[in-house]
Amino acid sequence: MDWRHNRIVVTGGTGFLGSFVVEKLRERDCQNVVVPRSQKHDLRDRDAVIQLYKEARPDIVIHLAAVVGGIGANRANPGRFFYENAIMGMQLIEYARRFEVEKFVIISTVCAYPKFTPLPFREDDLWNGYPEETNAPYGLAKRMMLVQAQAYRSQYGFNAIYLLPVNLYGPRDNFDLETSHVIPALIRKCVEAKEKGLREIVLWGDGSPTREFLYVEDAAEGILLAAERYDEDQPVNLGTGEEIHICDLAQLIAAEVGFTGEIVWDTSKPNGQPRRCLDVSQAKRLFGFEAVHRLRDGIPKTAAWFRAHRNTVREVSFS
Repeated sequence: MDWRHNRIVVTGGTGFLGSFVVEKLRERDCQNVVVPRSQKHDLRDRDAVIQLYKEARPDIVIHLAAVVGGIGANRANPGRFFYENAIMGMQLIEYARRFEVEKFVIISTVCAYPKFTPLPFREDDLWNGYPEETNAPYGLAKRMMLVQAQAYRSQYGFNAIYLLPVNLYGPRDNFDLETSHVIPALIRKCVEAKEKGLREIVLWGDGSPTREFLYVEDAAEGILLAAERYDEDQPVNLGTGEEIHICDLAQLIAAEVGFTGEIVWDTSKPNGQPRRCLDVSQAKRLFGFEAVHRLRDGIPKTAAWFRAHRNTVREVSFS
């Protein structure tokens, strides 16, 4: 693929992951990148989607836009998270087909996997059960885009690919304590507790679940490699293949930012999915993607960025 001669629409291109995808497109000398803004192109609205395609006439769409948060946000907004993610995906794919978009890249979520998926999560296991309850509406909305993509490929020859990244982290993440994911929330809690001289911080659950994390810059590179090299109908994982217990992650972050107080676990709060770790062999085999950053590399960069941008960090509210 020669990015220089393609017109690209990146939904969610001003967000956390999207900003890195747009940067990497620029590095590839892509001259025509359109990033729709919600004020003009509300992707939940059919007419706005049609207008976007009329104006941009894209060759490729990379669909990153999502309404998403941590466990608390998922529990508080199940209906909203299902509807808004589902309607955005359905309309963007349908009208991409009608406007003869050459390729549509769908960014899904590890939350689409069943709650008790055998480890490591393999793409073939995606339909073998219901997602973990706290994030099932979001995960199922994303899973429906795979159904649509495969159906459109079969009936219309529409070229859509479907990627399943694990939990992302890194600079420019959402650091709102009410809506963020675990790494930015832990960094902020530990930094602020240290500054205030607090003796303890309280975290949800019991610390026993495991998670896998992908540095945002690696995720952006994986997405563009797939866009360049992959044209098949099967979902593909993006991750590192390494898992860590949340209790160990908390200790790692506390040590990185210098918080020496006690970590207290509130077991009245949910743990979420028991374990998450992906089989990442398909991404390497099909389009040559391997993550560069491990947690020992990415956590210090993320914490340093947060401390340097305390007054301008991104916070996301779902009120």
